[in-house]
Amino acid sequence: MTAAAPATGRRFFAASGLANGLCLAATPAFALMALITWHYGGAMEMICSGGQGIFSPGSMVTMYALMSFFHLTPWLRLLRRPGT
Repeated sequence: MTAAAPATGRRFFAASGLANGLCLAATPAFALMALITWHYGGAMEMICSGGQGIFSPGSMVTMYALMSFFHLTPWLRLLRRPGT
């Protein structure tokens, strides 16, 4: 019974490290999607949105930029951490 406890603890720390990496991956991923959509999807976005423009509140570029902004918290925590 006691041999299972260290393995469970290692799995917890491995999963915790994976979760930290995933939360740091969100901001650059959304920023990259915003740039790709702006660069390659701009013409289609104009057609589909009724000519409101790429940076209108309902556009995909705006949505990806906002998602990138909302997921900045882990990066700010990382930068604010003492000793880094």
